[in-house]
Amino acid sequence: MSERPTTSQNKTKDENEAVAEGTDEDTTMDAIRKFFTQKLNLVTTLDEEDGANKKAFENLTFEGLCDHWKSKGFKNIITMVGAGISTSAGIPDFRSPGSGLYDNLQKYNLPHPSAIFEMDYFEENPQPFFALAKELYPGSFNPTPSHYFVRLLHEKGLLLRHYTQNIDTLERIAGIPDDKLVEAHGTFFTNHCLGCRKLYSMEWMKEQIFSDSVPTCEDCNSVVKPDIVFFGENLPEKFYTLPAKDFNKCDLLIIMGTSLEVQPFASLIDRAGPKCVRLLINRTKVGNDFGGIGAWFMMGPGLMFDNPKNTRDIAYIGDCDDGCLALAEALGWKDELSELIKREHQRLNKENADCKEKRAKEKSKTDDDEKESDETEEKPVDPKNKEKDAV
Repeated sequence: MSERPTTSQNKTKDENEAVAEGTDEDTTMDAIRKFFTQKLNLVTTLDEEDGANKKAFENLTFEGLCDHWKSKGFKNIITMVGAGISTSAGIPDFRSPGSGLYDNLQKYNLPHPSAIFEMDYFEENPQPFFALAKELYPGSFNPTPSHYFVRLLHEKGLLLRHYTQNIDTLERIAGIPDDKLVEAHGTFFTNHCLGCRKLYSMEWMKEQIFSDSVPTCEDCNSVVKPDIVFFGENLPEKFYTLPAKDFNKCDLLIIMGTSLEVQPFASLIDRAGPKCVRLLINRTKVGNDFGGIGAWFMMGPGLMFDNPKNTRDIAYIGDCDDGCLALAEALGWKDELSELIKREHQRLNKENADCKEKRAKEKSKTDDDEKESDETEEKPVDPKNKEKDAV
């Protein structure tokens, strides 16, 4: 005989008490989550029910995404990136074993690798940071195909916003305008005195760094620091004001070259509504283990490409440049992207060559002036002229 269906009328007293207790616990957890969501101005997929169980399109693969893009299109694309989009330019990422930045900081004699980005250590000993800054300084590298793919999205009127963890300013060099950029971890583009807060330009800072001196304020003699976010500092205001507006509009979120380990940046993936397609382009699958407390406190469940309940997440496992080039080819943009990269690299190479030539001429002139000054000082005085001067 089949088991009788359980209803609220035929449950035992203990069962009803257990259900009531569980309901109270769920209600309490939901109330806590909603409290922090409101206080922190968070909007997550957990707050969205409409369309949550319907697939964005049938074939949730990279090829399926490309087919959907060609047939249906996307209008409001957000790109969300980390150091992986800059590695092909020669800039190391932070965590890759052997080649990552953290594995190559021993020469600076740090108490621990992350100390180079900690304010307490910087205020005590800024020299290691500026030595590293000279190695990584913007202008020494050209943007990658990934950067120019984002630029192409902008030129086609599809880029809603570009959120980046990177401080290398390659987005700016690639031609992505300031109003499209959210540089979550700051930038070398502007610099401020730690004492009087006087603003200094990128050109001024570069001159100081490449002269191997610690940049100090011309007014109060305090150290001048690039406006990159050190551990413990607040993120830029844009990071807190724009996501609530942007992610409500977003219909495609492209996540590239990031470990999704650093908060609060990583939590952005769950600001996108349930109908927004999310594409990860990365060497490894990330962002798919946000369960537990994170799922109701700060975030949603993360990327769900390995979950049977997945309705909109796709992973392209490989280098960021390869993923962007594959997208461009599938969308019929390959030649356009290739021409953009070629044209921009030629322009940047010419500008860099002109800049080096100008510096060489300035250095040569300075050396000549110093040599002439030394010769004047060392030139012997004619005794006749000396006697004549005396008379």
